[in-house]
Amino acid sequence: MQNVSCPSCGAPVVFKSHASVMAVCEYCKTTVLKDADAVRDMGRMSDVLEDYSPLQIGTSGTYSGTGFTVIGRIQLRYEGGLWNEWHVLCDDGRTAWLSEASGQYTFTFEKDGGEALPSFEDLRPAQSHVLLGQQFFAADIRVADCIGGQGELPFRVGRGWQARVADFRGGKRFLTLDYSESERPKIYAGEAVELDQLKCQLLRDDDTVRDSAGKIRSKVEPLNCPSCGSSVRFVPGVTREIICPSCRAQVDTSARIAVVLDAGHRMAKAETTLELGAQAKIGNAAHEIIGVMKRRDDEGTVWTEYLMYHPRGGFTWLIETDEGWFRTKVLDDWPQWSGGGNAKLGAQNFSKLYDYTAEVVFAAGAFNWLVKAGDKVQVAEFKNGSNRLAAELTEHELTWSLSAPLPPDQIRAWFGTTVKAAKLPPKTSILKIAKYFVYGLLIFNFVPLLFSFGTTWRVLAFAAAAIYIPAWILSLMDREAS
Repeated sequence: MQNVSCPSCGAPVVFKSHASVMAVCEYCKTTVLKDADAVRDMGRMSDVLEDYSPLQIGTSGTYSGTGFTVIGRIQLRYEGGLWNEWHVLCDDGRTAWLSEASGQYTFTFEKDGGEALPSFEDLRPAQSHVLLGQQFFAADIRVADCIGGQGELPFRVGRGWQARVADFRGGKRFLTLDYSESERPKIYAGEAVELDQLKCQLLRDDDTVRDSAGKIRSKVEPLNCPSCGSSVRFVPGVTREIICPSCRAQVDTSARIAVVLDAGHRMAKAETTLELGAQAKIGNAAHEIIGVMKRRDDEGTVWTEYLMYHPRGGFTWLIETDEGWFRTKVLDDWPQWSGGGNAKLGAQNFSKLYDYTAEVVFAAGAFNWLVKAGDKVQVAEFKNGSNRLAAELTEHELTWSLSAPLPPDQIRAWFGTTVKAAKLPPKTSILKIAKYFVYGLLIFNFVPLLFSFGTTWRVLAFAAAAIYIPAWILSLMDREAS
């Protein structure tokens, strides 16, 4: 640990790691560069945008049995969104990176690799590469701008610094090739992690977020559209962009002041079964619909996708198709796939159903990446029983998601009276089912009734009452609840 004074304001600046070459003064935001035994003022670093992240400088936790502490952060922004890279100091003296993007996390260490590595310009999403002796698929290839930094960092960053990075995945394994400093990339390897498994301490709570940024991670807040003035609900720090349902304006919300990107054209709001702002009670947690998108395939089939957000659960999608409803989650643990007609996720084998292009035809609300009508993505869809596995490929990114079917009655139970009943298939009442059972009993026992009417009739009456009366009571309870 090394203590120095900020060359700009004189406040103490602590270098916890000997590997750190720069730090950002906590008080005046001056970039302090450690140069041998001297420190130099490299100018003021931009503030990071306070977002929904529960992490902060000083957060500690455990990874693979070794404790760690967060000592720095770089915030990076690209055309479609932004993410955080948290610099971590482990108790054994090693440094690592805890990457955070849209509620997904990875933990990586710098590795030495002697093999020949591809050039940044030759990389494409979905390509297979053998790196550090293991097979990976290119998942994300980006050029991003550094828009802010905090704490200690192992290399010099500042205004105009760009990151040229490519991410690769294989199962839960994760690897980054960082071309930011030279054509020979640095290698960072590790795995996808859940925040809960890191057993973090000193996470930010709602009060801390409120004091530092005036934005509470657990709330969905209204914003007046800068283009038409209509109120639009969004999650501060979580959603990269909103699309005003009234005037179709694209509004960038990742900066401190909402900026209109494209006024677009006025159009009628699309009719959907669930509306923006509808809340679902799932377990004890309230999930809110913050974005609605309609997409169309090559044959003209249209379906609706609803983006749900919950502070601790992150993002989940509800998909409404002609075949029914599905609940969809973006995967951290990628399936095994060689590009052919079969994919394997855990012990489940999936067979390919379709290859198609999905195009956005309507979008409204808030999203955690830049989305607009006309956006296209290549989709490979696989099936195992009623579950669906989908790979979505764009120019810069490959993602995998897993979908499980949801009965319409579950949608009703979650969203209650906010569901547009006409859009859902009619609910089969428990009373009607009971009636079918009674009719079946009468038909099945028709012959015994002819020969032993008295005895058979008493048994049938008792059985019918046992079936119908509980169904009638449950039907009344269900009617009162709705």
